[in-house]
Amino acid sequence: MQAHNTGNTEHVLYAAHKKIYPREVSGHFTRLRMLSVIVLLGIYYLTPLLRWDERQAILFDLPARKFYIFGLTLWPQDFIYLAALLILAGLSLFFFTALVGRVWCGYACPQTVWTEAYLWMERKIEGKRSKRMKLDKAPTSAAKIRTKVIKHTVWIAFSLWTGFTFVGYFTPINELAVKLGTASLGPWETFWILFYSFATYGNAGFMREQVCMYMCPYARFQSAMFDSDTLIVAYHPERGEPRGSRRRGTDPATAGLGDCIDCNVCVQVCPTGIDIRDGLQYECIACSACIDACDEIMDKMSYPRGLIRYTTENAAQGKKQHIVRPRVIVYAVILLVLCGTLLTNLFLRVPLELDVIRDRNTL
Repeated sequence: MQAHNTGNTEHVLYAAHKKIYPREVSGHFTRLRMLSVIVLLGIYYLTPLLRWDERQAILFDLPARKFYIFGLTLWPQDFIYLAALLILAGLSLFFFTALVGRVWCGYACPQTVWTEAYLWMERKIEGKRSKRMKLDKAPTSAAKIRTKVIKHTVWIAFSLWTGFTFVGYFTPINELAVKLGTASLGPWETFWILFYSFATYGNAGFMREQVCMYMCPYARFQSAMFDSDTLIVAYHPERGEPRGSRRRGTDPATAGLGDCIDCNVCVQVCPTGIDIRDGLQYECIACSACIDACDEIMDKMSYPRGLIRYTTENAAQGKKQHIVRPRVIVYAVILLVLCGTLLTNLFLRVPLELDVIRDRNTL
């Protein structure tokens, strides 16, 4: 932390980072998120193992300048299709953000997916939230060192597997495995395995929410894609306030309180450490952990669910919400046209092979 004094006033320029210990939570949205993590990681790690016509099904063969995608072979002159895919990805981000908010961040972003995997390993090795906090605050001991070494060994092994799989998309993974087993990896293969492993280890193991809060540009310009009918995670103060603790089963109206018991569980489960009760914040990745946590508390208190829920600004204010609206229609039409055009060109294109041979006759 850096600070300077002006008279008797201290101005803090940079706040020291505080490690976040997300509490484990269960519920409908958590199960959906875990399913997404399993499916996406499964696709990433298993796809290089698929075979197609005596070769790897998906292989980006840079030395041969050929991209194999199942039965499709793309050449350098087909680079225009990559540009089209990037445009489609950008428009898809706009479309889904306008429609369902930051669902990409909460359920499918690689940073979220790998962070969930590393958190799962950390919980299995170090224990629940309170136990992890107690372990980090405890003085150095043989037990603490042993636990940390086991965790980081597992993390590093998983990171190396991730880096190996990544390079397996560019070098046939069977050949790569043989090279690794015989210690004959090339310099570039070694570099990219280690680089991608280090990036995964650092981002998902240590930086975690800091990537979302300080490095990812999406959080900064998402407001340009939001409107009053965009789906968001929101706390409803008109029902929850005034908040306060009380006995289980207490009628909030009789006690002069709202439904929020101020237990702070919604803050403890948040992977970015924010308090959703403070309103919509750019740090919120819409992972819905706070929804499941709050619903669980409401069930215990015998209160209705939905104090924190997916909603829209218009719905929260009692106004009519519009799912189908001009910007969504425009995005959908553009996406359909581009997808149709891309697929049509891909399947109707005629690959051309040209050999230039020198004439033997004297010019």
